[in-house]
Amino acid sequence: MNALAVPAPTLDTCLPLSARGLHLAYGRHQVLRGVDLDLPQGEVLGLIGRNGAGKSSLIGCLLGLLRPQAGQARVMGAPALRLDDARKARLGYVPQQPQAFAWMKVGQLLDYLGQLYPDWDPAHAAHLLQRWDLDPKRPIGKLSPGQAQRLAMVRALAPRPALLVLDEPASALDPVARRELLRELVTQAMDSGTTVLFSSHIVSDLERVASRVAFLHEGRLLLDRALDEVKDEVVRLTIPAAATMALPASLPGELVRRTLDGGSTCLVLAGRGGWQALLAIEGVRVDRLGLEDLFIEVAG
Repeated sequence: MNALAVPAPTLDTCLPLSARGLHLAYGRHQVLRGVDLDLPQGEVLGLIGRNGAGKSSLIGCLLGLLRPQAGQARVMGAPALRLDDARKARLGYVPQQPQAFAWMKVGQLLDYLGQLYPDWDPAHAAHLLQRWDLDPKRPIGKLSPGQAQRLAMVRALAPRPALLVLDEPASALDPVARRELLRELVTQAMDSGTTVLFSSHIVSDLERVASRVAFLHEGRLLLDRALDEVKDEVVRLTIPAAATMALPASLPGELVRRTLDGGSTCLVLAGRGGWQALLAIEGVRVDRLGLEDLFIEVAG
């Protein structure tokens, strides 16, 4: 497999989130293998990958929660490992398994947090509590997993953050609640210009909110581009067995190459150019791939 990321010599300090050459390993297990990422202002980036692909580890390195063995990340222009209070106040983060003060009540926690964030919007917090059916008087320790995730979203959205990072935030929600949460993300991104990084393995969720998608597989970003481009430009070519020997070793934008039963070759390619000459091969088949089909091809 070949990554499509174009190397850049330095980090762009104007971006809400950027990284170069992130490497992370636990013992001999390589989790991240030289990840580069740029997240422009106002984008909603859907980070997709199988469970265990390294999404949470990548997010941890991007936000300075984990220290990579190599590479660096920057948040709003500052090193992720040395964020000041001003930048932290403009960052909203929802981990995969949110934790809160179990002995407090929902309303008490939000009142406490409202004193820490200069841009905390109590009216917005109250609106979200009502919309997501969260009782301010309910003890946090008695919340269901889905309610705990919704509370974590309220905590992240109420300060009106400039950058919002969500790690599988809807995994404990039912389909109706997930759709409501995603609708709120889109609304806030459009109304406030919030930049969003949204991690998920649920493809339909990403399609509803993302303006860009990035595929993380075996520690590498294989694809990072606008969602519309992915839908328009990603194809699967099936090359007959008789013609496979004539294929070049690699093609521009090649994501997947595998041999099928019978000796034919399957190629998944991203981009408008570099593969049209293959259409002259007798028996070649071309299929356009949706995001879910692409995910299955890349991560399968």
